[in-house]
Amino acid sequence: MTLDRSVLAFAGFMVLLSVALTVWVSGYFVWLTVFVGGNLLQSAYTGFCPAAKLFRMLGVKSGPAF
Repeated sequence: MTLDRSVLAFAGFMVLLSVALTVWVSGYFVWLTVFVGGNLLQSAYTGFCPAAKLFRMLGVKSGPAF
């Protein structure tokens, strides 16, 4: 799996996790969803993604986007 797909999979997992936590634990977890969405938007415009940096340090091979 390339870095690009790893980042997308991680973002999707975090969105689903935050929605589940919002429904079953506390409504305040909706802010995690907002944070993930905001991070996706800023990485689309700036090209900087903290998750991509982390995955790169873990040895995931680069893809065309990151």
